[in-house]
Amino acid sequence: MLATKEMIDRSMNDSNKELTPSRQRAAKTRRRWNELPIEAVIRICGFSAVFFVIVIFLFLLREGLPALFSVSPLEFAGKFWYPTFGIYGIVPLLLGSIVVTLGAIVIALPLGIATAVFVHEIAPGWAREILKPLIEVLAGIPSVVLGFLGMLVVTPLIREYLGAPTGLTAFAGSLMLAYMALPTIISIAEDAIDSVPKSYRDGSLALGTTHWQTIWGVILPAAKSGIIMAIMLGIGRAIGETMTVMMVTGNAARLPLGLDAYFKPVRTMTATIAAEMGEVAQGSTHYHVLFLVGIVLFLVTFLINVVASFIIIRGTPRRGGQLLH
Repeated sequence: MLATKEMIDRSMNDSNKELTPSRQRAAKTRRRWNELPIEAVIRICGFSAVFFVIVIFLFLLREGLPALFSVSPLEFAGKFWYPTFGIYGIVPLLLGSIVVTLGAIVIALPLGIATAVFVHEIAPGWAREILKPLIEVLAGIPSVVLGFLGMLVVTPLIREYLGAPTGLTAFAGSLMLAYMALPTIISIAEDAIDSVPKSYRDGSLALGTTHWQTIWGVILPAAKSGIIMAIMLGIGRAIGETMTVMMVTGNAARLPLGLDAYFKPVRTMTATIAAEMGEVAQGSTHYHVLFLVGIVLFLVTFLINVVASFIIIRGTPRRGGQLLH
């Protein structure tokens, strides 16, 4: 009887071994067919994003490159922007964008990182639940509303208390852009700090360091790649802004040189395109030059995004629990 039972069990096991692979293949095939439409949609979305970027760049090239037949590259790299007289030098516009953006980052960077550290490491739970949604709401305020705020509140204060001849200055633009870049910097930096393993904090505190020493010597170095990415995306957010800058910087196409450059009017590339595109004749030299300025702006922002992506890729393998040195 025992031998017969063992033979029956052995035969049943053999049949199960024969059926299991075929059943697995059938289930895998059905799963594969069910996943094909979803994979196709995801693939189309991914390729379409790249496709749209390429199409936009080709459109800018088509409209901007004809300007080089009327304006030489040397003239385009000139120091004066007087379209009325056929003078199209991009240097004042490029320097204006750089000055305003650098001022915004200098203001927003310490505030953004300090706020991210406070929200994640210091604030109590109930305050964190209030602050995080409020920070996200800041990113949704329309730029034209911030421009009105800058014109009616910020610029009079600059003129009155800083002795500037006019409140419409590069400093006013930097202040408003810093406000607009803060939500991006805070959110990404806070996520980077949150990704630091808890064992880092516990190990540092176990060695006898204070909470602040742990934040400064352990947490921030471990989150360095994410914080750098937050800075780069904040720069991209600031340099591409149009309405707010156009409303508070004075729009004077002058070279922002000297220590007092922040307290004089400037003009940025984005403000120039927005202010002049509606007044030029389509197909004119001025029209094509504005698109050429758009190409320069596109390349600058693209370079910033490439650097940010490189930092993300470089920092990804280290997020599992290694300090960045």
